[in-house]
Amino acid sequence: MTQKIETLFIDDLDGTEAAGTILFALEGTQYEIDLSASHASDLRTALAPYVHAGRTIPAPRRSPRKNPAGSPDTAGVRNWARTHGIEIKDRGRIPADITARYQAARD
Repeated sequence: MTQKIETLFIDDLDGTEAAGTILFALEGTQYEIDLSASHASDLRTALAPYVHAGRTIPAPRRSPRKNPAGSPDTAGVRNWARTHGIEIKDRGRIPADITARYQAARD
């Protein structure tokens, strides 16, 4: 059986068919609104002088996750476990007993 699912956007201002969703932010709050092509154009025209005079702010850069201070490198623990014949999964939390054995072997 074949299905065709269509999503119909409704203009949040007047209830007519919308062309799509517009995303914007003001004073730290993000908004989205479904607008017809005409209303989207009106919004862009109204905001144009402010957008032109304003400064863009780059999205925050995410730093890579780091292990908490004092915790062993998970890749190192997995490699050590495998070389010592201990079965360990490639992903997920490392069991505490394996971590303890790894740290004891290093001390």
